[in-house]
Amino acid sequence: MADTAYGLWPLVILNTALFALFAASFFHPRTGRDWRAMGAFTAFLLALFTEMYGVPLTVYLLSGWLGSRFPALQVTHAGGHLFNDLIGWTGDPHLSPFHLASYLFIGAGLWLISAAWRVLHEAARNNRLAVTGPYSRVRHPQYDGFLLIMIGFLLQWPTIPTLAMFPVLLTVYLRLAGAEERDTAARFGDAWLAYARRVPAFVPRLGRTPTAPSLDVSIHHRHQGGRS
Repeated sequence: MADTAYGLWPLVILNTALFALFAASFFHPRTGRDWRAMGAFTAFLLALFTEMYGVPLTVYLLSGWLGSRFPALQVTHAGGHLFNDLIGWTGDPHLSPFHLASYLFIGAGLWLISAAWRVLHEAARNNRLAVTGPYSRVRHPQYDGFLLIMIGFLLQWPTIPTLAMFPVLLTVYLRLAGAEERDTAARFGDAWLAYARRVPAFVPRLGRTPTAPSLDVSIHHRHQGGRS
C-alpha cells in the first residue's frame, strides 16, 4: 500500500487544468456552444484525474469483487490501468497495447480539432462555408476530436464515472451539433443543405473524399453553426 500514489489533489487540479487548456488551445472556444462543449470535456477530465490521482473509487469497488480472479487489480497507481489488469499485463503499464493505442486516439483527436479549426479560420477570413480538409469528410470534426480524446483516455484508465459519462457527453455533443445545424440551415439555406446531404455528420464514409462544389456563400461561422 506504500505505492498507492493517491490523495494527490494538487495533481488532480494541475492535470485537469493543463489538459483543458491544451485542448482549448486547439479548439479556440468563443461561442456559448463552444464553452458548453469545453465544459463537458473538462468535467470528463476532472472525473478521470480524480480517480487517477485522488480517490480510486473504481479500483476500490472492483478489487473486492474481481481481486481473486485478477491479482494485478490492486489499489495502486498501476492497478488503475484496468484493461491491463484484465489481460494480465505484467510489463510497464504505460507500454501496454491499450496505453499505446490511447496515445494514437488522443493524438488523432488533438490533430483533428486543430486541423478543423484552421479550415474554419480560413473559411471565416474568406466568408465561405468550410467544406475542405476534415470538413470534407464529416460536418463536425472538432466534436469527433473530443470523442477520440475521451476514447483514448478510457483505453488507458477506464473508470466507472467516466464510462458512465461518455454516453452522456456523446448525447451533449449530438444536441449541440443539432442546434448548430438548425441555425446554419435557417441562415444559409440551400448551400448548407447541399453540403449536409453530401457529407455525414460524425462518421466518415469509406472511399474517396467527396468533391466539394464551389460555394460562394457569405458566412462567418463556428463548427458549421453560424458563428458571426
